Amino acid sequence: MLFEPTAPVLVQMVVTRRCNLSCGYCNEYDDVSDPIPFERLKQQIDHVAALGTIVLTFTGGEPLLHPQLDELVAYGVSKGLVVTSITNGYPITRKWIERLNAAQLSFLQISIDNLEPNDVSQKSLSKIRKKLELLKEHAKFGVNVNAVLGSSPPEATRELVNTIEQHGFYMTVGLMHGPDGALDAGLAGHELAALYRELRDRSKKTIFHKGGEGWEDVMIEGGTAPFKCRAGSRYLYVDEFGKVSYCSQRRGEPGTPLLEYSRKEMRVAFDAPKGCEDKCTIACVRRASVYDGWRSQSGAPAYPPAPVTLAGDANRHLPIVS
Repeated sequence: MLFEPTAPVLVQMVVTRRCNLSCGYCNEYDDVSDPIPFERLKQQIDHVAALGTIVLTFTGGEPLLHPQLDELVAYGVSKGLVVTSITNGYPITRKWIERLNAAQLSFLQISIDNLEPNDVSQKSLSKIRKKLELLKEHAKFGVNVNAVLGSSPPEATRELVNTIEQHGFYMTVGLMHGPDGALDAGLAGHELAALYRELRDRSKKTIFHKGGEGWEDVMIEGGTAPFKCRAGSRYLYVDEFGKVSYCSQRRGEPGTPLLEYSRKEMRVAFDAPKGCEDKCTIACVRRASVYDGWRSQSGAPAYPPAPVTLAGDANRHLPIVS
């Protein structure tokens, strides 16, 4: 399917908007939404499978707050998809691990950004250390830990990576972004470039996560890293309403219901420059786009909207979970 421009490499599908945390850099959650109905998600899975999708990732919010997540995983696997999920780790239990084992989950990505919660991120090692032990002992699926650089001071980030290395998990480090997807050095400050190179070289990564590396150095150095974005085609972000967006930072564009999204729409998106590529730090979009960097991109441009912010919307935030 990599030779077919309208076959998605990666689809990220929101299964619930609700999250148990409230991280300062995240705008992909609320604290009120119900899980998306199982039957509707099955229809969406059927559709992305028919489009020739390779990897389907269940995301949120916090996907483990969907009580039928394992059934969704099993259904995706039955359709021939490589199924993964993302979690902040707090809801992990021995029972959940066994359910995901039985469903044949391929990979679970856990986001851990710091040692202790702070204003930037509540995805903290101190809160889920015992969860990591459970995964090391019982998980039959792969585990990848992702840390966002800038969400904690450099020394704390190094200590976090040391712990992950001891567990033998896969590890990726990403760059923090603002609401518009552009780079934010955060608490890493002027050390960001050296810290990124150090931790990138230490990280144990899957073949998929190695794809497209190199843009980060360029971005940190000059603030831009141009690429041909294939969001809307090679990469689909399916929101809680079942609509296709270019990514989590371009919600509502193109805004087409997934069940009406065809290869025709995917070809248009494949050929369209999005207008925000140079400053984009959305790593999953870049990974899914890297296979087609050699192809032309001559469609009509899709210009970026004004940055989206959740500031002042108190109903979308939760206190730190103890």
